[in-house]
Amino acid sequence: MTDAIRFHAATDVGRVREHNEDNFLVDKKMGLFVVADGMGGHAAGEVASAMAVRAFHDEVKKDAELLTDFVDDARGARRVTQKEVAAMLEAAVSTASTRIYEEAARDQAKRGMGTTLSGLLVLGKKVFVTHCGDSRVYLLRGGSAQQVTEDHTVANELVKRGKMTREQVEKLPQRNAIVRAVGVYERIEADTLVLDLLPGDVYLVCSDGLSGYLEGPEELLPYATKPGDEAVKALIALANSRGGKDNITVVMIRAEGDEATAATEAKHFALKREVLANMPMFQKLSNAEVLRVLQTVEVRTYRDGEDVIREGEKGEELFAVLSGDVRVGRGGAHLATLGVGEHFGEMALIRAQPRSATVTALGPAECLVVKRSDFFDLLRRDHAIGVKILWQFLGVLADRLDSTSGQLRTAREELVAEEIGEFELDLGDETIKTERSPFSTR
Repeated sequence: MTDAIRFHAATDVGRVREHNEDNFLVDKKMGLFVVADGMGGHAAGEVASAMAVRAFHDEVKKDAELLTDFVDDARGARRVTQKEVAAMLEAAVSTASTRIYEEAARDQAKRGMGTTLSGLLVLGKKVFVTHCGDSRVYLLRGGSAQQVTEDHTVANELVKRGKMTREQVEKLPQRNAIVRAVGVYERIEADTLVLDLLPGDVYLVCSDGLSGYLEGPEELLPYATKPGDEAVKALIALANSRGGKDNITVVMIRAEGDEATAATEAKHFALKREVLANMPMFQKLSNAEVLRVLQTVEVRTYRDGEDVIREGEKGEELFAVLSGDVRVGRGGAHLATLGVGEHFGEMALIRAQPRSATVTALGPAECLVVKRSDFFDLLRRDHAIGVKILWQFLGVLADRLDSTSGQLRTAREELVAEEIGEFELDLGDETIKTERSPFSTR
């Protein structure tokens, strides 16, 4: 199942802490990798992180058949969707939270204990990320590095909701306080994300003992080309050299594969992300949020002369051009030609209605497609993303209304000017006499 990946992992107590409250798990056979960073007095944090890792692992193992069916789907097994796998992982995190919460209720010394949990499940060519807290998952791909999880901290939540700027939250004494952790509540909702596993990919799962010392994801890039064990040790040494005030845990997962194929696929992924991120309704999303939207889209190819959408047909999808050009026409008349990065059909995401134009491929073309059903499912699941997208969408509609109003105003002015011109001609004609103003209501 995971023969194409290699992994290396290590943990370190750091230079200040007396004991290590981090725990990690690697199960290569299942393709499961987990990092948990515990919190709580009297070593309760260590207990919480160990319980979370064990409980999460046990729950995922219970659904081993589901995972096998997902991987084997291409060979005709029962169809298991990405949503089912993601839901299973979310349920596993919640179960882990329940067990820790109940243990804390039984033992006064463990009251309030909890832990972060960041898990990565490799199934075939897909990577499922589940996350709760401020441990992080990074993706190093094609010479770029990005954080694919979002910290569940006071600072990030305030910025995400538009309450404060990133600069303002840096002054808050409690900016790093965790707002979502496993075990603090009986039930917890984890974030999930599905990404492609491309040749050459390096996924890094780590506790904040490392991420807290990084100036940015790009600082990880030199370690992507080092041998795995050397890279992990070097990252731990880096954190210790910068203070080592916390426990440090690093799990690195590397996908094997042809370098040429890796470069091509990485370039295609970067293009999809760029096109999506530059669309007006998605421009306010963070990188992690763009990746969440990206997992809901699909890519379709079209032959020369093939219609992408047809005038009058019911529309429920948004399109963006990834390669080639498309022609926009109405009633047989040519309206526009759209190229890479340009989009059409966004109104179909809000309201299913007949298409107002026909769009046809001019030569081979490739489009990014967002389905209405998947779009609304995302909005329901992630309210913060939903608010950002809908506000941006309102802005798009407002701009269109302003444009339409301007066009109507111009047309009205031209019509009035035309009427005045005709009235002046009437005055100049000796056979036509009138005292009535062209603006009279009588």
